[in-house]
Amino acid sequence: MDNGIHEECGVFGVYGVPDAARITYYGLHSLQHRGQEGCGIVCLDGGELKCIKGEGLVTEVFDSGKLDSLKGDMAIGHVRYSTTGASCLDNVQPFVFHHKTGDFALAHNGNLVNSAVLRRYLESRGSLFQTSSDSEILAHLIRKDSKESHLPRIEAIKEALNMIEGAFAFLILTENRIYACRDKYGLRPLSLGRLGNGYVVSSETCAIEAVGGEFIRDIEPGEIVCIDHHGLRCNKYSDYCHRFMCAMEYIYFARPDSDIEGCNVHNFRKLSGRYLYEEAPVEADIVVGVPDSSLSAAMGYAEAAGIPNEMGLVKNKYIARTFIQPSQELRENGVMMKLSAVRSIVGGKRVVLIDDSVVRGTTSKRIVKMLRKAGAKEVHLRIASPQLIRPCFYGVDISTVEELFCASRNLEQVRKELGVDSVHFLSKEALYNAGHRSEFCLACFTGDYPTDLYQEELK
Repeated sequence: MDNGIHEECGVFGVYGVPDAARITYYGLHSLQHRGQEGCGIVCLDGGELKCIKGEGLVTEVFDSGKLDSLKGDMAIGHVRYSTTGASCLDNVQPFVFHHKTGDFALAHNGNLVNSAVLRRYLESRGSLFQTSSDSEILAHLIRKDSKESHLPRIEAIKEALNMIEGAFAFLILTENRIYACRDKYGLRPLSLGRLGNGYVVSSETCAIEAVGGEFIRDIEPGEIVCIDHHGLRCNKYSDYCHRFMCAMEYIYFARPDSDIEGCNVHNFRKLSGRYLYEEAPVEADIVVGVPDSSLSAAMGYAEAAGIPNEMGLVKNKYIARTFIQPSQELRENGVMMKLSAVRSIVGGKRVVLIDDSVVRGTTSKRIVKMLRKAGAKEVHLRIASPQLIRPCFYGVDISTVEELFCASRNLEQVRKELGVDSVHFLSKEALYNAGHRSEFCLACFTGDYPTDLYQEELK
């Protein structure tokens, strides 16, 4: 994977289970791959919302003492990588809001495309924002006016969700319940599970399994699931619903042991590798996957090709996160610290190099040079996704066309600049086939966005 592409966060919630904050801690640890800049947990303790959050990994922010101070059987948590909003403690979630109709906490995975419009709209009506995060917008939208205070909060939430556009999975914690909300386009995953006599909600099923929960189902696009002493109550806030799941969830973001909308991520990637071979076979000696997200695709390619799948690249599991490396030089040479080529395996070999995508091109070039230096006779690059040519507005930090290597180059130019003997990118049709799906968000590959992209003044 080209260095620098990230998904911005993951959410996890627990209802009706003793020591909910500690369970949330383990859930967030299992979702750590979705965000490493900050994390937080809010629990309901004696009718009061208590919050601990900080910058860094889950294990850095929380210790036993902090977890012991978060009591109660209801909690929500969040791991963050920033896209909208600066990387600072103020923007670390969950957010806690105090209101005369009842306090609540909020955690959000995704990105709102009409955030600037809504912020101006709310500020013109007296709202004061405490952060630069787009997630805070929902809290201001669901704040009930006095004339509506007699209505259940679910009605305010429905109205608010119908005002926002983009990708989201929201968890809202109140003094009595948790609301789990998913965008009507189905762009971001959100799953529901049972744990003992209570429930868990998670961005990925791997975290439900990690805490000993049992997966129930995915929360549907356009759905709000209310979890309280009544059990589960389901509400639809929109009849316009699709399953435009972000293809990058399967290609890169999600853990291979997660299931997303009935499809296992590892199986998806393995099938993608098989389709890569069918689309672009080549005579070679070994297949080498770029760790970690490309290993499943490499397995599929090797099986289809009938050649060995070798560990020609080794990842340093203990590398510091790039944003805390002590110098710009180390940050720029991060790939040299993260990966090393195994000379005795790749030396003198014709190598099929499998990666999940090419973003800015920098990492791909360095990996190819690394393999050449280790003695690889040939390097044939196979990418388990189409060419990235357009920015993402739904929570992935690809913000401009200029930064995308493939946006301004044809296939031969890509091959020459990356220094490989041949290159092939997986077709869009293969993605649909691998996921057994008829709908996907492929906007970063095609420029066909499932939502409006507008930031004009809201009248």
